[in-house]
Amino acid sequence: MSERIDLTDAEWRERLTPEQYRVLREHGTERAFTGKYDGNKAAGLYRCAGCGAPLFASATKYDSGSGWPSFTAPAAEGAVDERRDISHGMIRTEVTCARCSGHLGHVFPDGPGPDGLRYCINSAALDFAPEKQD
Repeated sequence: MSERIDLTDAEWRERLTPEQYRVLREHGTERAFTGKYDGNKAAGLYRCAGCGAPLFASATKYDSGSGWPSFTAPAAEGAVDERRDISHGMIRTEVTCARCSGHLGHVFPDGPGPDGLRYCINSAALDFAPEKQD
């Protein structure tokens, strides 16, 4: 993983759109079925919208029906951090970017992959880099 990125609040506000700031820095959530990557089926890599770190590969993306982009695993070990989240009267596991600590979404134990995980991620927290076509 690349060197950690620590910016001031003013620097984050300058770098991010208001919606990206709300999600990544204020732990917000976009409404279900409104994010630009929920229905994206193109091959490529999903990067952190805050710092550009590689987070999820399209090969692990699937349609969970939840209304948010869902993945079975991060792109690489150490790409994301997880921590207990007890906000909103629920016990969940929050997923953050390991490089900049930006809030990405949550991981749930109801996915189809080999580990049975569903990384439910906000589109506003992601930038998509399509695979290059030859």
